[in-house]
Amino acid sequence: MREGLSERNKKILEAIIEDYIVTAEPVGSRAVTRRHGLTLSPATVRNVMADLEEMGFLTSPHTSAGRVPTDKAYRFYVDSLLAVGTIDKGERERIRKRYSLAGRDIGAVLHETSKLLSSVSHYMGIVLAPRFSSTIFRHFEFVKLSGRRILAILVARNGTVQNKLIESAEELSTDDLLRMSNYLNELLAGLPVSEVRAKILAEMQSEKVLYDTLLSRALKLSEQTIEDGGAQIFIEGQTNIFEQPEFTDVRRMKEVFRAFEEKSQLIHLLDRSLSAEGVQIFIGAETRLNQMEGLSVITSPYLSGKNTLGVLGVIGPTRMGYGKVIPIVDYTAKLVSRLLEEE
Repeated sequence: MREGLSERNKKILEAIIEDYIVTAEPVGSRAVTRRHGLTLSPATVRNVMADLEEMGFLTSPHTSAGRVPTDKAYRFYVDSLLAVGTIDKGERERIRKRYSLAGRDIGAVLHETSKLLSSVSHYMGIVLAPRFSSTIFRHFEFVKLSGRRILAILVARNGTVQNKLIESAEELSTDDLLRMSNYLNELLAGLPVSEVRAKILAEMQSEKVLYDTLLSRALKLSEQTIEDGGAQIFIEGQTNIFEQPEFTDVRRMKEVFRAFEEKSQLIHLLDRSLSAEGVQIFIGAETRLNQMEGLSVITSPYLSGKNTLGVLGVIGPTRMGYGKVIPIVDYTAKLVSRLLEEE
């Protein structure tokens, strides 16, 4: 990707990208020499810009003599030129205070996270919640309702709850349901929820269960309870995108809006970050979503111990301030991880 760029070419490319990030206007040679104090003539800068365009780093809008960075330019900038900053003490404190108001429910924490990422970055905040199957089992509880109806409650270690209304083949007493719950909680303690169903099915074949009707019923009821619902995603700040000058065109706005409405596509994109370590950056076409042309996504997984639970991040224009947004995403992911571990 370095393509043998000289130090002079790198400096000019960096200047064009940083100007375009601020102005959203095509950058001309005179602006480069004037704003960045380069001891080069505008003619020399123009020649370098022409070379960079030929190499695929810049493009020329038809209505302007200036140049605009391409996705390839931003990738080179992020990988080779960018000096990533840190979050100042005041902003860190602001983020921490928002979490002190978020409550203890994991859904509330993650929803607050998407809002926080949006407000701090001024772009769009996005959070992929943990899939229930990726969490660790904490306990089962069966609550007797009327007749044979039972409310089955499955709780994960991170506080996620899955409820299901089921009907048993026969009426069961409160004592029966308590014994069932105790048995299941001992059997399944500490297992990933993704392994719970297999454990239940294996236990159904054991001699102890074959001769104990109540334990057999407990396993059958618990099997009915477990289901892995679709991934939940929290999105905030879509209007921040539409306020960017690149997206004032109505047709373009509709395309981007459709991308945000197609949450399954966003989930697929964020899933690509689940197995990665640290901050990931998808620039323009790297998202593999046609409607997200002109947008970049910065993500980081959040963890509980060594287990990846989900992904959070920021979506903004490809000319976003990467140096500011990367540390925001990184710091927030680490903060959410600590908060969930405390839970």
